[in-house]
Amino acid sequence: VERMEDVLKLYERPLNPSQPVVCLDEKPVQLIAEVRRPIPAVRDGQLLKRDYEYKRKGTANIFCEVEPKRGRYLNEVTRNRTATQFAKMLRVISSHYRRAKKIHLVMDNLNTHCEKSLWREFGESKGHHLWSRFKVHFTPKHASWLNQAEIGIGLLSRQALGKDRLGTRQAVRCRVKQWTISRNENPNPIKWRFTRKKARQTLKYTAAIRRPYH
Repeated sequence: VERMEDVLKLYERPLNPSQPVVCLDEKPVQLIAEVRRPIPAVRDGQLLKRDYEYKRKGTANIFCEVEPKRGRYLNEVTRNRTATQFAKMLRVISSHYRRAKKIHLVMDNLNTHCEKSLWREFGESKGHHLWSRFKVHFTPKHASWLNQAEIGIGLLSRQALGKDRLGTRQAVRCRVKQWTISRNENPNPIKWRFTRKKARQTLKYTAAIRRPYH
């Protein structure tokens, strides 16, 4: 409850460029290649024909970062979601918000989401300096839906990837890049409606006790 209140309180803050609120999550992607070239539709009303057979080509990972109140996205396609890739993603985010005094970062409890990942990649001094730019707000366990990056991942999955078969990381990277550019050219802020007040009414606890009744 305490972690949920912390995240919800953060979402209620007004937009502040010097202390942006951003959400980060990862999406695994299976790389699938066609075995036979699809037969395209040649006239209106005709459907593309695709063979049921396909070839697995491994996996990729998408880091999805969104600034909900601005509707702005920063997405990166990587080989995997290791501590190294996480550290590099935080460096990308830090560079994107270089003028911010503090970056409020919402994410889940994955074991790589820690300062030690940055130490291993950049060394203790540089890793600590990079980590200190962030104020991390962890979602409660089993409540990753409180992370608004999941909304961004849903949009990206439907609008950029769809049901198409993409056999290489480069193909995924191109789709994600095009989608990100398009969304940022016409930003649409996320309208988050689950507030602390609604949480207290739904889960039946008070601000003072911060413990659900059973």
